[in-house]
Amino acid sequence: MPILNKVIKTLIFSDFLLQSGWGLIGPIFAIFITQQIYGGSLVAVGFIAATYWFFKSAVQPFIAHFLDVKKGEKDDFKFLIYGLFLANLIPLVYIFSSQLWHIFLLEAIRGTAMACVVPSWSGIFTRHINKGWEAFSWSIESTGVGFAAAFSAAFGGMLAAFLGFKAVFFLVGVFGLSASSFLFLIRRQLIIAKKQFKPEFPPSEKPKSQF
Repeated sequence: MPILNKVIKTLIFSDFLLQSGWGLIGPIFAIFITQQIYGGSLVAVGFIAATYWFFKSAVQPFIAHFLDVKKGEKDDFKFLIYGLFLANLIPLVYIFSSQLWHIFLLEAIRGTAMACVVPSWSGIFTRHINKGWEAFSWSIESTGVGFAAAFSAAFGGMLAAFLGFKAVFFLVGVFGLSASSFLFLIRRQLIIAKKQFKPEFPPSEKPKSQF
């Protein structure tokens, strides 16, 4: 059974916390827009979702190109941390939102923030996978996200029914900010390391010297 290195395990657990939080919103966001936001409708819900994906998709390639051109992982880590913190402040601002334009603006900001997160997270994850265990590492990441989404979707509606929308948004923010803070555990490996990154090998498969 392969042993995942610290960077990979930390990224996976951070993403698990992130998805656990944001998954709580999934079952209730459309209801929140139509019932709690002035002028909210099902049509608006669709355009709000489109706003997030438009900004994320439009900005992401430029961020990814910048990170590929810049050597080292210091910039990757900064974009990852700052993007995550910004994105996970958004649900806390939902609590005070009342107008439709508030939500459109917040989703545009969240889309831009996640455009910083996704390429930086993926780049770090890809570079630190133990050589020979790429499929297994990605499968554990996908499994963690799947479990997080399943449990949070199941409980999101229940929490909203018993505690209200504000409590759910607060929990989403707490989970998300915890996921962001957890990444500081790998800051040393990504920023302080001076040498250029080299692929990692499982203990039993390190290349042997030919001399």
